[in-house]
Amino acid sequence: MFDPVSLAALVAALGLVLYALFGGADFGGGIWTALAFGPRAREQREALFNAIGPVWETNHVWLIFVVVTLFTAFPTGFAALFIALMTPLVVALVGINFRGAAYAFRHYGRASGREVPFSARVFEIASVLTPFALGMAVSATAAGTITIDNDVVATGTGVWLNPFTVMGGVVGICICACLAPVYMTVRVRGALQEDFRNAAIAAGVALGVVTAAMIPLALQTAPEFSHRLLGSWPMLCVVLAVLAGVATQLLLLLRRYRLAQMTTGATVVLTLAGFAAALHPDLIIQEMPLHAAAAPRSTLIAYLAVLPIGAVILVPSLWFLYWTFRGEPAPEIPPEGKEP
Repeated sequence: MFDPVSLAALVAALGLVLYALFGGADFGGGIWTALAFGPRAREQREALFNAIGPVWETNHVWLIFVVVTLFTAFPTGFAALFIALMTPLVVALVGINFRGAAYAFRHYGRASGREVPFSARVFEIASVLTPFALGMAVSATAAGTITIDNDVVATGTGVWLNPFTVMGGVVGICICACLAPVYMTVRVRGALQEDFRNAAIAAGVALGVVTAAMIPLALQTAPEFSHRLLGSWPMLCVVLAVLAGVATQLLLLLRRYRLAQMTTGATVVLTLAGFAAALHPDLIIQEMPLHAAAAPRSTLIAYLAVLPIGAVILVPSLWFLYWTFRGEPAPEIPPEGKEP
């Protein structure tokens, strides 16, 4: 039987996955501008900024899509989440805004020969802080710390600040840091390519260690979530994510960069799929099932009916944008007063 609630939840999960793949790589570019290393650190930063430039605003379309889906299809859940998780979500919003402003100031400062180092530092800090805050907010839905008593949603730091959510924030950072250098390996050549290969291998190891540490931590601090994850078919997603991560490392060692892009994306998709599968059928674990959070059936059907119309416009436009700007270095702007 057609279940609009489950379909709308699947759409929201898909939007979150797309934001992780595209926006996550964007944040990862900022993380690696902070972690640029070696004699070519400046060239690494320039390559990252050139790759981010055409798409850094567009990538947030997927976050907007997730938010719109939540308050349209799951208004009760949207209200509860934003009450309980107001602090990390505001931190993430502030980070996104400061990051965008810092990127713009850096771009125009470079064009005029008056680049302000402070702008670069703000960009880097916001690129780390934002995925950390978003990772905390997402993991809080599975931590079991959000409680609802007589329609009153619990607030306070204990809801979103605990070992499980902090580790979730670290996982968010590692996902972003893993995506960006893998994507960059097909956008540069020579020594820079080797630099990003080494960065991708290190980030992949870090992601593997952190996600592995998340499981025993969940057993202690989020028992219901860990029971669902380990005791049912969502564990298949975890196993496949591990295999995809191992495959990525092997492909990087063999310098098969285009295939490594695919397996890295698969690692992220499977990791998030395992999380979503373990959370299902709840929006907030043990407190708010999806059906209790959902809008009336007529609203869900209207939303799902309009969705393909928007997709026909949005998806080809984004595909054209990503295909047109595949990370080639932008032409260098000559100093003021000189002809190119």
